[in-house]
Amino acid sequence: MKQTSKVILDNLTKFIKEVIGEEWIEGIEITSETSFSNDLEMESIEIVEFAEKVKLHYDDDVDFVGWLSKMELDQIINLKVGEVVEYIHSCLS
Repeated sequence: MKQTSKVILDNLTKFIKEVIGEEWIEGIEITSETSFSNDLEMESIEIVEFAEKVKLHYDDDVDFVGWLSKMELDQIINLKVGEVVEYIHSCLS
């Protein structure tokens, strides 16, 4: 299932809005440079819910939780949406 980075970003944006609420991110443009922690202020439980949405959407093609589990805590804290887009794109290519 090959997808462009734009389509993946659109999907992730939809998942983020579902997890933290559209009203919470009103006025925030989600781009590749958007940080989950600093810009979106997502809590760990919200990251878990986001990861579940990624898994449900991409099934076994993308092991997002496995990818995250290999990261150091500071990498996860500083994770940007674009890094997730790149990872998913590489899994689907």
